[in-house]
Amino acid sequence: MSNTGYLTMAAPKPVRALYTDFKVFSGTANRPLTEEVCEALGAPLGAAMIKRFADGETHLQIQENVRGADVFVMQPTSSPVDHHLMELLLMIDAFKRASAERITAVLPYYGYARQDRKDRPRMPISAKLVASLLERAGANRVLAVDLHAAQIQGFFDIPVDHLFSAPVMVEYFDQKFPKGELTVVSPDAGGVERARSFAKRLNAPLAIIDKRRTDANVAEVMNIIGDVRDKHCLMVDDLVDTAGTLVKGVEALLEQGAKSVTACATHPVLSGPAVERISASPLLELVVTNTIPLSPQAVACGKIRVLSVASLLARAIQSIHDGGSISTLFI
Repeated sequence: MSNTGYLTMAAPKPVRALYTDFKVFSGTANRPLTEEVCEALGAPLGAAMIKRFADGETHLQIQENVRGADVFVMQPTSSPVDHHLMELLLMIDAFKRASAERITAVLPYYGYARQDRKDRPRMPISAKLVASLLERAGANRVLAVDLHAAQIQGFFDIPVDHLFSAPVMVEYFDQKFPKGELTVVSPDAGGVERARSFAKRLNAPLAIIDKRRTDANVAEVMNIIGDVRDKHCLMVDDLVDTAGTLVKGVEALLEQGAKSVTACATHPVLSGPAVERISASPLLELVVTNTIPLSPQAVACGKIRVLSVASLLARAIQSIHDGGSISTLFI
């Protein structure tokens, strides 16, 4: 009430749209994938300057207005993992300080995902730490592709949309093998759910490789659970790192009478001797996606085929921006 005795009403707040626009930006880890996504969206790639100081520190500046915008920043935290992760954190911080309305971290590949639990004394849970860093930097949402462990979604207190490359992979393999001659193989017990999903959609039986891991990046194949004799085998995994597990699995399947072995994995980490091992192995073909850019050596390898997840990511980004469901993209 005013001092004149009359009631005064507060002026109504102006109504505005939730987001003035959506913008897609890229770090340096996989700019070609971001450009492909932008082309599918019919949107320009956001302007950002990313350089390094002489001592290796990242120096960046967002070069366009993002105030009130729905920002998507795409960066797989692939090798060099620490540098690409830090670059992503700095970009998120820059968007937050530039008053972006919402920031979605798009991680085609989530580094440190394999350290998702404390299975030995005095070990970090690195996947949880990365989640905390992304949130603390200012991310409001995360869009990830084929997390190594599904429970990583629970490490976040912000929404996480988890996409799978399976729709792209299944479409490729659906007509590749003669009907009734395919067996889908999980390379270990932890990947059974992923392999079972493929087997169901390809209408094929499932086999499992029982192995004992003796050390990091070292695996010893024990036996095959399931019938693979006279079958074309498709090994399904989320990533290929040094390819030691992959090559041992191929050899074990062929020893059990498999006609041929093909493999697919979403993330082509392909570190160390991976490409040489794949080239020298009896593996027929390794099908991967472009979540991580291939090295020149991997590009030259005739056994590695790359499928694109750009249209999948573009549809997810559009659905998130529009406030729609992306469950139709899950498989």
